[in-house]
Amino acid sequence: MATGERNDPYRQFRFRVEVDGITQAGFSEVSFADTTTDPVEYREGNEAPVFRKLSALTKFGNITLKWGITDSMDLYDWRQQVIDTGAQGARKNLSIILIDEAGADKSRWELVDAWPTKYDPPDFSSKGNEVAIETLEIVHEGFKRVF
Repeated sequence: MATGERNDPYRQFRFRVEVDGITQAGFSEVSFADTTTDPVEYREGNEAPVFRKLSALTKFGNITLKWGITDSMDLYDWRQQVIDTGAQGARKNLSIILIDEAGADKSRWELVDAWPTKYDPPDFSSKGNEVAIETLEIVHEGFKRVF
């Protein structure tokens, strides 16, 4: 990058979600949870009264997808599969892709062994005019940012 050239951050409103075998037109929101590694304090009997910090288990938070309801039943059917037969046969890989203003893929997070743990249908009101939103909460066994 040339000296003085700006490198603006990407905006959060352009993104795409890909789920193995499921085509969904678009999502209004993706809530991406964090990843944490728990520390474990450890001290041997002959050491000073100070604990060492060792790494323990790594946890990955759930992902929440929100979209305006359409005729597509694919994501609901995925959730129903978990209800009917359990998560083992329903696991899928999932990608969340950040897109720049020109439409190019700029960042990609890949999630492994994901499955829906919670489905929330839209709320309805005769007084409103908002889009009816469905919500799906997804658990997974890890993610990586690949670019």
